[in-house]
Amino acid sequence: MTKQTLIVAGIGTEIGKTIASAVLVEALQADYWKPIQSGGLDDSDTDTVRRLISNPTTYFHSEAYRLTQPLSPHAAAEIDGVTIELEKLTVPETQNALVIELAGGLMVPLNNHDLSIDLVQKLGLPVVLVSRNYLGSINHTLLSVDACRGRNIPLLGILFNGPTVPASETFILNYTGLPCLGRIGQEAHITKETIQKYARLIRDSFEEDPSKV
Repeated sequence: MTKQTLIVAGIGTEIGKTIASAVLVEALQADYWKPIQSGGLDDSDTDTVRRLISNPTTYFHSEAYRLTQPLSPHAAAEIDGVTIELEKLTVPETQNALVIELAGGLMVPLNNHDLSIDLVQKLGLPVVLVSRNYLGSINHTLLSVDACRGRNIPLLGILFNGPTVPASETFILNYTGLPCLGRIGQEAHITKETIQKYARLIRDSFEEDPSKV
């Protein structure tokens, strides 16, 4: 399997990017990097992924910014008296595959003039878009896809998380022409075994079509 760096982006907040990232990390035995952590420093997204994966290969790269408040990065950074600078957000060096998890959705502000999508464009890496079914999610998913395509940001495909709604998912995939990279179902508890289960399914999907990753 090709060792590739990819970005995990969501169509909004509380979409399940961290669980999706854990599944991708386990599937690819990739490294993990969350450039910006807003709040939850005692139990960060990096800690969550570390707790959920089982492979011995993954290395966890330190966040570039660790902000104390669970707010939009630009607001959390202002409270902490720092400014998030895109120039300081450089991809860690590794010989391994690498999964990069964004903070929030693509249009989340990082400072007074840069958005998360500006960081994605700067890094020049392909995106796995995580979608979750709820009223309005078709709109949010299509807007996210259009935002990426408007900036020539490559999309590897869509990873659905949570309860399945076939009518919504079928429309999204048909309208965008993007592949479905997998589906992570609604789980009462997320454990290492849960992550391994979905990692196997996604790994099989990637191996059937090596162009994905």
